[in-house]
This record gives sequence, structure tokens and C-alpha cells, in this order.
Amino acid sequence: MTQENLIVLAILAVAVVLFVSERLRVDLIAMLVLITLSLTGLVSIEEAFSGFASPAVITVWSVYIVSGALFRSGVADTLANFMLRLAGENYLRLLFVIMLTVGVMSSFMNNIGAVAILLPAVVSVARKINVAPSKLLIPMAFTSLLGGKMTLIGTPPNILATSIMETYGGLEPFGFFDFTPMGAIVLGVGILYFLLIGNRILPERAPGGDLSATYQIRDYLSEVRIGEKSSLIGQTLPESKLGQDYDLNVIQIQRCDEGLLVPLQDPVLMEDDLLLVQGSSQNIIKASKSLGLESVHDWKFDELSQESQSLVEVTLSPSSQMQGKTLKQADFRAHYGLTVLAIQHHGESISTNLAEIPLDLGDALLIQGPQERIAQLRHDKDFMILETPPMESKRIKKAPLAVLILVGVLLAVSTRVLHVSTAMLIGAMLMILTGVLNMDEAYDAIEWKSVFLIAGMLPMGIAMQNTGTALFLAEKIVELVGNWGTEAVMMGIFLMTALTTEVMSNAAATVLVTPIAIDAARNLGANPQTFVMAVVIAAATSFLMPIGHQANVLVFGPGGYKFSDYTKVGVWLNIIIFFVVLLILPLIWPL
Repeated sequence: MTQENLIVLAILAVAVVLFVSERLRVDLIAMLVLITLSLTGLVSIEEAFSGFASPAVITVWSVYIVSGALFRSGVADTLANFMLRLAGENYLRLLFVIMLTVGVMSSFMNNIGAVAILLPAVVSVARKINVAPSKLLIPMAFTSLLGGKMTLIGTPPNILATSIMETYGGLEPFGFFDFTPMGAIVLGVGILYFLLIGNRILPERAPGGDLSATYQIRDYLSEVRIGEKSSLIGQTLPESKLGQDYDLNVIQIQRCDEGLLVPLQDPVLMEDDLLLVQGSSQNIIKASKSLGLESVHDWKFDELSQESQSLVEVTLSPSSQMQGKTLKQADFRAHYGLTVLAIQHHGESISTNLAEIPLDLGDALLIQGPQERIAQLRHDKDFMILETPPMESKRIKKAPLAVLILVGVLLAVSTRVLHVSTAMLIGAMLMILTGVLNMDEAYDAIEWKSVFLIAGMLPMGIAMQNTGTALFLAEKIVELVGNWGTEAVMMGIFLMTALTTEVMSNAAATVLVTPIAIDAARNLGANPQTFVMAVVIAAATSFLMPIGHQANVLVFGPGGYKFSDYTKVGVWLNIIIFFVVLLILPLIWPL
């Protein structure tokens, strides 16, 4: 092992530790890797920044724009709603239709977008037929990952692996539908697994229609009256410091002569006002004794939803600017005119100290407020309301044009008239020029974190090639399992990718392992394309932890899942796909 090998491996090891610890954002880690490689001289300046000009990166952000156009024009929603109508009220049929729909959608748009489009409708349908959303959302997330394996543009690892084959290996790149035979098989296996086995393992966190059971807030609502000697008389809510001193959230104010008052308006409190407060019983008793409040009765959960008030569940959108912020920092009540009653955060239902909890992707919030404010929230890009979304906000008239552009791009790529990067960029620009989406919406549609992650990690692949580190690791893998045959080496690389993608992004895992796979195949005199295809499929098996992929994280809160739920359900699917690849991949792509 050379000194350069040691430096590359050290940089890689530190990057993996940072990815696992989640102390820094993944795109920032990638930028640090890029800078370190440049400063150590392992790559030239041109090579260090080549990721930003890479055809693979151009293709990835172009795919995001095309996916955004399919969303803005209502094409994806129309397909999703049509399939859900076909599902009916039978649980297994609904489960099958959801998995098939998200699998097909993920073949032609990014899988995070496919899950985000389906999520509100699936939760809404689940509640209507009284099925726990937890019985549907993990299957939807997992099959979105598998569906992305069916075409070249289905997911960034497909694009990256193909690009690396061209630049690193000098190999014939994969065509648009070269992924389809194996991709369709693993998607089919995933669907069958959930229909026959997985649905029995999935947790049932709460009945589909019972939000109060999901968020466990019944014990935290109570009504109190302001007594004649209360120190709150003449104060506004901010002046009362009920939240600051007693951790109580005032949801409603009832005044005999004025009816229901909105806390947002900060009315001056008066004697005999009825306050609906949320908080622990201990804090309510403490505040009552100190402030002169009188207990009236426990509040019935159903009374929160009235003609003028709505009760809804929302989750953060994939591109939400609320990530990392608390409700207090965002001044949520003042900005939105709504009250947060509870939060599903990291697998736990929380009803106290809500203002101090940093929100994260995958959190779900139970919100109450005026119906007009809820309607305004539908158009906010930071949140998704978990019920069937209306179509009037979409550019339905542009849907045929969006489909026509997409078909043209697919034909150009599949017939190899244009390189995939050129075709996707032309498609993205046509979506903007024809008004399917505007330029600001195009920028919003791009998952910039992924773009910087890929651009930052691509130089690591170059460094592994320049220093011979990829060849060194490939030789070690061959030495370790080569005596068991070529298939054993291929599956060793498959396993390496599958484990790596659990702790870092599947794009980063693909960049790191693909050069090793190519060198290992060449050492054995095997077909590098078969080994690369194994890497690509393994990159989709992020099933063991919610942090393995954003699609997993997105359904975490709405499903009311615990961290271990993913492992219990995903480990068996991982094992099954491992043996399916071992037995079938060499038949489709001979070694």
C-alpha cells in the first residue's frame, strides 16, 4: 500500500464517520472532501472541480427540473389519483396499487418527488378506509427506491454509474432501458414481498382515522375559566407568559358576548373568559393555583374541528426551509395564524415544549386553526398537508405539453440520438420555455444538496483511480473471496455497496464503489457491466434505517414509525434481493 493509498483511505474514512454522525450536512461533507483532495495534491484543480461540469451532474439537475414540471402540470398527480381510485377499499389491493404506481413514477422522475406527490393522498385514503398509514408508507418508500432501477434517469446512481463507466473504465455505457429487465424483477420482488410477508411485519401504530390516538393529545387538553381575582385579567397572551413560565399553549379563547376569539389577535383577557389550554396536567394545576384559573372540564377532541376551525396533519416538504428551525424561531403562530398541537418527532409523539423542538424532514405536525389559514398553507412550499390535494393549483392545461416533451426526451435517449445529459437538458429548458414551470420554480425543483453532494464526491472517484486505491481495494476483495468464484466477488461488492448506502447517500456510495467493481471485474476477466449493475441495484437497498434515503425519512413522521421498524421490515427484503441478484443477474448480464 502506497502513501497516497493511505491518504485516500484516511480521507474516505473521515468522510464516512461524518456521514454516519450527521454532525454536518452531506453536501458540506462532500465539499470538504473536494477541498482536502485538492490540498493534498491527489487531484489537480481541474479534476477537483470537474464534478460541477460533469455530464452526470447536468443530467441529475435536469431530471429534477423535468420532475418538477410533471408535478406543476399535474401529470404525476393525475396518474396517482387515477391509480388510487382503482384501488378501492381493500387493503392488499390498495397496497399493490400504491407500490406499482410509485414504482412506475420513480422510473421517470426522482423517487423523492414521487413519494412526496403520493404521500398526502395515501394518508388521506388510509384514513378514509380506517387503515393505519404505517401499513402503507414504508412499502411506498421502499418500492420507490426499487422502481428507480428501471431506467437510466430513474435515480442518480444509475446516471453516475453510467458516467463512471465512460470516463473511468472506457466501457460501453448503459442504454436507457438496459436497467429495465433487472429493475422490473427487483421491483416485482419488492411488491410480492410486501403483499405476502412484509404487510404482516409492518407496525399498526394507530387506526387510520384517529389523529388523537396517533398524537396522544387527549390527556393534554383542558378548559379553564379566568376567575374574578385572576392576575391574567387585563393582560394579553404574550404578557401572561403562560407559555414561557408554565409551558401551556392557549388554543382557543371563548368569550360569552363575542364568541370564539383567535389567540393570534392577542385580545386582552377578561374575567370569565374560557381558555382551551394544552399542556401537562401538572402544569395546568400549577398555573391555576398561581394565576387564579378555575378548571371547567376536560375538552373533547372532536370539538377542535368546528365549522370555522380545521384540524389537519402536515409534514415538512423535501425542500422545506423549516428544517432545523423551531416553531419559536419561525414565529409559526404569528406567521401562519395556526396552532401546533403536537409533533411526531424522531418516532416520538410530543405535546409539550413544542416551541423549542428543531423541526426535521420526516416530522409530522398536528395543526388546528381557521379554514382559510389552512387553505393558505396548501400553497406554502415548506409544508405538505396530509390529505388529498386539490388540483386547481396545478397547470392542467400544460399537462399534454409536459407529456409530449418527456416522450421526446425518452425517445432521443433510448434511440441514442442524443446523449442523456443533452436530451435531459433540452427537455428541462423546453419545460421552462413553454411555461410548464417558470425559472424560479425550476430552481426550487432542483435538490441542490444532492447536486453539491455528487459534484463534491466525484473527485474522490478520480483520486481512487489516480492513486490506484480502487485497484488496491479490488485486489483485496478478490484475494478475500475470489477462491469462491466470480459470483462471490460480485456479491461481495454488492454487499459492500448495500452497507455503504445505509450510512451515506446512494449517490456517494455509487461513486466510491463503481471504480472498485470495474477493477475487480477486470482482474477476474469478468464482464464489468455485470458488476456495475450489481452496484446500482445494491445502491437502492437502503432499507435498514430511515436515514438511508430521503424517501424513507419523508414517511417517518406521517407513518408514526420508530427507528427499528425499518430494520424489522427491511432486513428480510435486503436478504431476498441479495439472492435474487445472485441467481438472476448473471443470466441477464453474463459474467
